[in-house]
Amino acid sequence: MAGLDFEKPILELEKKIQEFKSFMAEKKIDLSSEVTKLEEKLEHLKKDTYINLSAWQKVQLARHPLRPYTLDYIGMIMSDFVELHGDRLFSDDKAMICGLAKLDKIKVMVIGHQKGRDTKENLKRNFGCAHPEGYRKALRVMQMAEEFGLPIVILIDTPGAYPGIGAEERGQSHAIALNLREMASISVPIMAIVIGEGGSGGALGVGVADRVAVLENSYYSVISPEGCAAILWKDGAKAPQAAEVLKLTGQDLLKLGIIDEVIPEPIGGAHRDAQKTALNIKEAILRNFKELRVLDKEELLKLRYKKFRSMGVTG
Repeated sequence: MAGLDFEKPILELEKKIQEFKSFMAEKKIDLSSEVTKLEEKLEHLKKDTYINLSAWQKVQLARHPLRPYTLDYIGMIMSDFVELHGDRLFSDDKAMICGLAKLDKIKVMVIGHQKGRDTKENLKRNFGCAHPEGYRKALRVMQMAEEFGLPIVILIDTPGAYPGIGAEERGQSHAIALNLREMASISVPIMAIVIGEGGSGGALGVGVADRVAVLENSYYSVISPEGCAAILWKDGAKAPQAAEVLKLTGQDLLKLGIIDEVIPEPIGGAHRDAQKTALNIKEAILRNFKELRVLDKEELLKLRYKKFRSMGVTG
């Protein structure tokens, strides 16, 4: 399993335990007591490491190459997924997944950023950075969901909207701004979950929701730590310092009233037990939809408006 710098002691101990087990099986020697002690040591080491993660370490986990992506979660917790393509204006953006699905017996519209697992797929998916057509596609299917009375699930995982010349020429900022305005008045329940990176307007462009949640080791921020460090200190190497001051972790965001919930991950991150993480996400979606679906349209929109208007208000 690929590991981060701060995970090296854990990975080395896991490797050692596996070597002991292989040796026991090969040589028919009972070393179970030694293995038990090492496993106990491993559990303590994991708890000490992952319970006290810095903001920068959480950013690193949010970007872990083995972390589950939107299509992974759709496959684990939803059924009958039918992908919908195109914005009806320019093209189909592979960085933004949209489609119809079932969550248990509930029919939903699901939208999410999608990254790639290798260079070829990342080029196809544009590293999860959507173009204007991606945001227009998302809005098109959200309006379709409203027409058919379907609740909307949004899985956010992007470093940010694509900043290239082509995207700007095709109206990137306008597409995101339009989504912000229109999502405020979509009259069906919307739940957005940051499953990895929640970067800047690229995340917010599909982030206006009745309930916003963040996975425990994800981040949601107006700018990346590297970008912030480059602006404030002219030094991208100060990204760890920037991550702390940005207050971008789920725990910080919950205290500030920016999000509604932090969804727990297995110790070590979502990639350590993707199925468990998926079940936690499913539980959160079903619980929140149960609360939201009893509201009439007027009350739903009133509460959504109040939620976003109250952000940043002090005193």
